[in-house]
Amino acid sequence: MGYPKLLIILNPIESDISPKTWGRGPRLADNSRGTPQVAQERHRDLNLGTPVPYHACDFFTRPQMNANRLAALIAAALITVGAQSPAQAPAKYEPTIESLDRHPLPDWYAGAKLGIFIHWGLYSVPGWAPLNHPDHDFSSNDYIKYDPYAEWYLNTMRVPGSPTEAYHKEHFGANFSYYEFAPEFNRESKKWNPDAMAAVFKAAGARYVVLTSKHHEGFTLWPSSTPNPNPTLKPSQLHTERDIVGDLTKAVRAQGLRMGLYYSGGYDWTFNTGPILVNADYQTVKPETEAYGKYANAQIHELIERYKPSLLWNDIDWPKTGDALGVEADYYNAVPDGVIDDRFGIKHADFTSPEYAKLDHISEKKWEECRGLGRSFGYNRAEGENETIAPADLIALLVDIVSKNGNLLLDVGPDANGTIPPVQMERLKVLGAWLQQNGEAIYETTPWTRAVGKTAEGDDLRFTRKGSDLYVTLLGTPKSRTATIADLPVKPSAQVSILGDPNPIEWKANGEGSRISLPEKLPGNYAYVFKLAGYAR
Repeated sequence: MGYPKLLIILNPIESDISPKTWGRGPRLADNSRGTPQVAQERHRDLNLGTPVPYHACDFFTRPQMNANRLAALIAAALITVGAQSPAQAPAKYEPTIESLDRHPLPDWYAGAKLGIFIHWGLYSVPGWAPLNHPDHDFSSNDYIKYDPYAEWYLNTMRVPGSPTEAYHKEHFGANFSYYEFAPEFNRESKKWNPDAMAAVFKAAGARYVVLTSKHHEGFTLWPSSTPNPNPTLKPSQLHTERDIVGDLTKAVRAQGLRMGLYYSGGYDWTFNTGPILVNADYQTVKPETEAYGKYANAQIHELIERYKPSLLWNDIDWPKTGDALGVEADYYNAVPDGVIDDRFGIKHADFTSPEYAKLDHISEKKWEECRGLGRSFGYNRAEGENETIAPADLIALLVDIVSKNGNLLLDVGPDANGTIPPVQMERLKVLGAWLQQNGEAIYETTPWTRAVGKTAEGDDLRFTRKGSDLYVTLLGTPKSRTATIADLPVKPSAQVSILGDPNPIEWKANGEGSRISLPEKLPGNYAYVFKLAGYAR
């Protein structure tokens, strides 16, 4: 991408990233926990540029534009120019940061905005976690014991006194090994229909899908040809009989979507079994042997060569013996328009990946929030309506992320036979219906000069741009029959409409701003998009 570092020169302010932005402890480039200081260092290391806070209501009303606001304009311009004129890619990528950094962000990923994450594995058989820590305060002293992530079942069931330990003993017995779930998972997953699942994701408005090919448990969703040297586990306990990765890849691509693969490089509990009991264990449980480095390197090359994923989504870290630079170079050479996340532990990434957290500014660097529809990524049978993001909040989340140059990677957690929980299916249908009407303001857009605004009536606004058109999304139910925007002057050449309604709407000057009259019956639900055609010309 190679954008100039002008923003840092103008105003070297501190990062606004939340302490929990990067997820639990080890998911950091420098292998540190998610403290504000580490997040700030990671922000700089990953070439995000200086974050720019937005104060929308006074953007045009103050007589002088300060450095932050000037930086905001420049950031938006750089994003727009970068989307139109990608960096020149090398003929062949070399295993160096300099070479990898020449990889341009592909237009398909920049414009996709919405992906579906799937956490599916042996943990989907017990499918349970306590309903604690709804705010995902990863640094909490008792987070490990009360971990709400069901995909961490193998770890949490071994934490003395944890609710998951008690659940496992009650339902399966104290002597039932986690890897004894493998026969049931293999049996149940054969009932799964990948074409039906891919069709659900298409209808939800997703443009790409990312599947956990191997989570921390070490069990792979494809029949890997790389031998696992663990002496206590049978081959049938280490991978699926069915090629789930291959079957879903085929189905997703048949729907016209991009297919990506997640791989846990930083943890594999068949090599370093743990468990993680205290925060310090996040580091010590990472397998760093030469044998594991070779194993992870061989497996990820299997995924690249067999399936050519459009996204390579590593988690936690990459073993120091596993040649992260070589992996990324080989991937780009095999899939030139692919993208790589920021969890390989090196200073290169196509995008950053805050977890259950978002940015409060437009980022020059592309980013992607990953989160579940509920509190867990993996299937948790204890979750229901109260633990699942509300429809209006889901729509607002997507719009907010997109306005700040982000994508949303939204997770579903199927049970062992591949069934997505009904409450999650309902949310996907709501999201798809809203995007069917309003996707014009989401897909292939870039940030405007600012992301956030507010009407005089008290409505929250978000701004996106496509070409010369500006989109103003009003979040939630309008508080009045008018939307008065103090810092959005009328332009006579611009035509104003509301997406989903063919009738024109009235737009008048109101001092230095404007007032939009809303139709008596608003189209759709949850959020409403005003299209100002030609306004951004």
